[in-house]
Amino acid sequence: MSAGEPATADAIELVLETVRGLLAEVDPTRARTAVGPDQSLTRELALGSLERVELAMRLEQAAGVPLGETVLADADTPRQIAAAIARARAPLGTQLRAQLGAQLGAQLGAQLRAGSEVRRNCGPATGARTLIEALRWQVEQGADRVHIQLRADDGTDTAITYGSLYRDGAAVAAGLRSRGVVPGERVALLLRTEPAFFHAYVGILLAGGVPVPLYPPFRADQIEEYASRQAAILRNASARVLLTFAEAERAAALLRPLAPSLTTVATVADIRRDSGVAAHHDPREDDLALIQYTSGSTGSPKGVALSHANLLANVRAFGEAFEMSGDDVGVTWLPLYHDMGLIGAWFGPLYHGMPIVSMSPLAFLAKPVRWLEAMSRNRGTITAAPNFAYDLCARKIADADLEGLDLSSWRVALNGAEAVLAGTIERFTTRFAPLGFRPDAMRPVYGLAEGSLCVTAPPPGRLPRIERLRRDAFQHARAIEAAAVDDPQPLTFVACGQPIPRHELRIVDDREAGRPPRVEGRVQFRGPSSMQGYFENPEATAAVVREGGWIDTGDLGFLDDEGDLFVTGRAKDVIIAGGRNIYPQEVEEAVADVPGIRRGCVAAFGVQEARTGTERLVVVAETRGAVPPDGSPLHAAVGAAIVAAVGVPADAIVFTRPGSVPKTSSGKIRRTTTRELFESGRLHRGRASAAWQWARLIGRHVAWRAGRGLAFAGTLLYSMWVWTAVGLVALPLWLAVALTRTPRQARRVVGVCSRLLLLAGGCRPHVDGRDPA
Repeated sequence: MSAGEPATADAIELVLETVRGLLAEVDPTRARTAVGPDQSLTRELALGSLERVELAMRLEQAAGVPLGETVLADADTPRQIAAAIARARAPLGTQLRAQLGAQLGAQLGAQLRAGSEVRRNCGPATGARTLIEALRWQVEQGADRVHIQLRADDGTDTAITYGSLYRDGAAVAAGLRSRGVVPGERVALLLRTEPAFFHAYVGILLAGGVPVPLYPPFRADQIEEYASRQAAILRNASARVLLTFAEAERAAALLRPLAPSLTTVATVADIRRDSGVAAHHDPREDDLALIQYTSGSTGSPKGVALSHANLLANVRAFGEAFEMSGDDVGVTWLPLYHDMGLIGAWFGPLYHGMPIVSMSPLAFLAKPVRWLEAMSRNRGTITAAPNFAYDLCARKIADADLEGLDLSSWRVALNGAEAVLAGTIERFTTRFAPLGFRPDAMRPVYGLAEGSLCVTAPPPGRLPRIERLRRDAFQHARAIEAAAVDDPQPLTFVACGQPIPRHELRIVDDREAGRPPRVEGRVQFRGPSSMQGYFENPEATAAVVREGGWIDTGDLGFLDDEGDLFVTGRAKDVIIAGGRNIYPQEVEEAVADVPGIRRGCVAAFGVQEARTGTERLVVVAETRGAVPPDGSPLHAAVGAAIVAAVGVPADAIVFTRPGSVPKTSSGKIRRTTTRELFESGRLHRGRASAAWQWARLIGRHVAWRAGRGLAFAGTLLYSMWVWTAVGLVALPLWLAVALTRTPRQARRVVGVCSRLLLLAGGCRPHVDGRDPA
């Protein structure tokens, strides 16, 4: 027996014991659940992303080693996690990586602090008309300034300066031009948070192309659905080139049969090796700089077309609203394939000349305290995240992990991209106030891809504003009436601020008439950040663009007397049951708190009831254990929670296995798709195994390649046959023409031979008229 085997056995037992303890806590009914070393954490043990975060924290503490992102990204069984623990316990690995990461982090931190004087003399690229001009301006002010401090999954840091970003981007641009990319052509990006993403994006713009970010695959058991959605994007964008990373290159190649336009799948390193003549395309401000595909939470993804002018207008406006400058230090873990991470956390700092500290989303999810550590270590001043991230930090970080952290430099904490909850704001500010976090740093914001990113923002220095409303008045008559102080069941909404500079906002009714303050209606906006339209989708564009340039967001909300926006929900998602307006988010939050239900895996929606003219309230929830029958205690608990939350019972409560409720790439519930699955009876079918999904994708790929091979072989054989026929006829035809006595006879001979050749090639000519000569 090798020396490593006993350690692996110990690690397996440690993982099994930790998993059993976690299961007993999250769902007491499963305290005696048998856990095997090869059971799937996701499918069989029903551990969601938040529970896996908790599991990673406990295992790191119990094993005494850092696990990085392995538990969240790659490992799905206790045995795989145990193997990761055994590797982390290797004598050299962990200590060496930690030491090297600490050294580089200290060096880069010192460099950022030492460069503060330089940053004061730079600031925003105010004269830039495009992203490329903004980057060039920053290079001219100091090419060796650190722009991005990128922390890899192994704990090491990489510094990207403005100069290196431009140089490496130019190398990618030259490679793309050598592959035939022309100005205006769309180039897809399927990359993680890594240097290659930044280099590729700049390279595409320098080559004159239009970047189309895609999100990398996360779960093997959803690979078929993933491939279908990404192929739909590639087809709509008519992308011919897809840039990806080495580990995903073969998987990305499987998209080619589903996207006919796609001819090249390559890594960024491969593209750079092909570089020839340098490419320095100068885009115009009205050229497209991004096609941002929406998450598809309410339908199929649509490509939001944004020009350089749109992006810079938004960056300038939210920079003014948040008082951004070169003295700021940004910290981000947001994914770069979504607007909040791409535009807010990269383009904004690039334009304003401020450094950013960046880590991958999995690094944050595996250990949320890393976000706060980065803010403390780098004296971060500004960051952004969805509401769930603030809630995760407030609930899941252990007190011991906060020791020594200083959050007093944190002046702007943007909270957006999903519904902002009053409870989350209160928990986060209370929990981290002792570490120096100021309550006025919390800035709830509102935005959407159709407006580039940001649409509203609260003024600096103001505490978050929360409205407590009478539930009955709002649900029955959409009346905005303040709740009594002792109201046990008020509706709460958080103010998302006022329109950013040079942008407008209005609330209208269904006939496009303006609504007065404190009356709910549809939220519309306009301004220089407004999209050019949905790419190659005029019907969808016409459905949201109104006269005068107003864009209908699809959201409902109201303005108060001070002009602050309160978003109340999505228009398509509102459920009208029994004369009440019910908002699904509130139902889903209440059901998720019931023990035995998977948080973040609940969908509430309405199903039209033709007989009564109203809607049935249907709730679909994934359970941790076996799906219980109707009338079970879990069924009763969920029903009681719904009544307590919204005052009406659900017409149908459907429990289903883990992974049944579809989500977008950003984790939002796809309620429309869930309703379609429910109505068609396909909700309980589940997904095929990962192996079977891969087999089908590979089968399609093989069939596509075989079809191309057969088509090529057929073309080759046909060409050989035609040229053989021409060769056999050429000499007799020449002799026959030479022996003819008149031009008329020569034309007849040529005509007969031509017909024979056409017939031999499978062509049957039809003459509609003759030359009178």
